[in-house]
Amino acid sequence: MQLPEPYFSRGFKPAVFVLALLPLALLGWGVWHDTLGANPIETITRSLGEWGLRFLLLTLLLSTLRRQIGWGQGLRLRRMLGLFAFFYGTLHLLSYLWLDQFFDWSEIGYDILERPFITVGMLAFVLMVPLAATSFKAAIRRLGRDWQRLHRLIYPLSVLGVLHFWWLADSKARTDMPLVYTVLLLALLGERLWQWRQQRQRQQR
Repeated sequence: MQLPEPYFSRGFKPAVFVLALLPLALLGWGVWHDTLGANPIETITRSLGEWGLRFLLLTLLLSTLRRQIGWGQGLRLRRMLGLFAFFYGTLHLLSYLWLDQFFDWSEIGYDILERPFITVGMLAFVLMVPLAATSFKAAIRRLGRDWQRLHRLIYPLSVLGVLHFWWLADSKARTDMPLVYTVLLLALLGERLWQWRQQRQRQQR
């Protein structure tokens, strides 16, 4: 399953880039027209974080699609979508620091230490930083095989991201979407575990 060139490079990939910016554009439109509800800051912060998580899970899904249906071109989108995950995650963090806490570092420190969903969210962001910083060709060449080892951080990062969202939603009795993300993450990780076991069995024969 492949899209013909140059349609993939010149059409499909730029279209994905534009679509990835659409959630931010819609939030900007909502701010401009005051349509984000009674608590726009919560809407902005929550939406940015959720889109960061969605793009993170999409990067995992692309590898699964390559193995299961043979869509290798999806891997050419993985770096872009991973960087969008970092982009939205960064905006999510900034909206919390600025719009929610007004850079009150004492209150932010209290939140990190005393509120578990903030703690795991901060830890998830810390894990995102080296992945984003080494997502470029120069870093890939310099790190060599260590690049793949480093980018396995996406697995604990994804778990922390879902846990962060789950605990936040659970505190407000909104558990439908976190359950969807949890099931999707378990499916993606389960597929990788199954692939790993199949590879081990082949090596032992």
